[in-house]
Amino acid sequence: MANGDFDVDLFIIGAGSGGVRAGRIAAGYGARVMIAEESRVGGTCVIRGCVPKKLYVYASRFQDAFADAAGFGWNVPQASFHWPTLVANKETEITRLEGIYRRNLVNAGVEIVDSRAVIEGAHAVRLLATGERITAKVILIATGARPSLEPVIPGGELGLVSDQIFDVPELPRRLLVIGGGYIAVEFAGIFAGLGVETTLLHRGPRLLRGFDHDLAEGLAAAYRARGIELLLETRVARLERAGSDIAATLSDGTTRRFDQVLVATGRRPNTAGLGLESAGVATNEKGAVIVDAEGRTNVPSIYAVGDVTDHAHLTPIAIREGQAFAETVFGNRPTRVDHSLIPTAVFSTPELGTIGPSEEAARALYPALVVYRTRFRGMKATLSGRDEPVMMKILVDGATDKVVGVHIMGEAAGEMIQLVGIAVTMGATKADFDRTIAVHPTAAEELVTLRTPVA
Repeated sequence: MANGDFDVDLFIIGAGSGGVRAGRIAAGYGARVMIAEESRVGGTCVIRGCVPKKLYVYASRFQDAFADAAGFGWNVPQASFHWPTLVANKETEITRLEGIYRRNLVNAGVEIVDSRAVIEGAHAVRLLATGERITAKVILIATGARPSLEPVIPGGELGLVSDQIFDVPELPRRLLVIGGGYIAVEFAGIFAGLGVETTLLHRGPRLLRGFDHDLAEGLAAAYRARGIELLLETRVARLERAGSDIAATLSDGTTRRFDQVLVATGRRPNTAGLGLESAGVATNEKGAVIVDAEGRTNVPSIYAVGDVTDHAHLTPIAIREGQAFAETVFGNRPTRVDHSLIPTAVFSTPELGTIGPSEEAARALYPALVVYRTRFRGMKATLSGRDEPVMMKILVDGATDKVVGVHIMGEAAGEMIQLVGIAVTMGATKADFDRTIAVHPTAAEELVTLRTPVA
């Protein structure tokens, strides 16, 4: 018995990014750790999220690469795409990664239980696969989030969610994507790049609510130029089966037919049926577990990390929170995660990278805001002939010269924002950017050569 009174020191529900990191670090401090996972080890990111999504993004961009090659002297034969090959190769890769995650847990001394686990009190969980009751000094909830089908659409069960779209038997000829967030935007870009006739429908006036307007509007224009149909300020009234098609009746009264419909209207914390009420764990109106700055719930022995809380639904946040939890509780090293600056990317085509507030939000925070912005064609486009825009924006607090936000649209924006994020997190000023020597010729050099503010 660990600690004399409990079966384990730490019981983790959910073997996704946050739970795995917490388990490995806690075990490294000598804790006896058990982790339960009802699906596949690796969680949303590895199995049905960012990893397969990025693989599909790569696949979707080859069509552009083949077309662009001609401007550089390459004669590329007519290319064709085989969806089953991509699906099979994706499955091979995520199976390989799941094996690595499992081995890393086992090598760290963590016991893996392939079962759904539900909470039965402040120090107890039940394994549904066996009925066994496990007691634990500390319980960590790391169950992540699941796709939401809200708002409810009559006939909505005919649509797919993001978990399912990776493995449809056939590549659809016509796809309707419902939603305006980054998941909807990314999948619209993926399938359009694979040659699918793609319609992106969003009830709001613009894509990517909360993102900088130059990113949102710039991407919308680029998507239209790429042949993606955007239906903004439009809703789906109902979905109906029409032979082999799905008929979508829209809020304007028109009816459109599609082979598949992807509902990407958001995600909800995965807390249903978890037994939180048995221990009195508090949740908010979204069903997210409420935690303090150290991840502790209102029940002192129960913590939560990652998407199951109401923090940013991003894998690096879950990992950082899992590490901080283990350092605090088992390493005697109190650690808190700073959520104020989060660099992130949207893997659309063109790609987006962002850190800090949007220009709109920054104006409310910094009365002396100074905006630097540039738009141009990337160097590769001069020979390829592709008219794909690049936009870079730097937001500066004029009172302190501190760079408070950077927003990028264009090739490799995700890679750029990761590196820029270091400087912004360290508190770099515009003068620091200005005195940095440019790397030429690159797109990123624009970030250190902008001299004239636009606002």
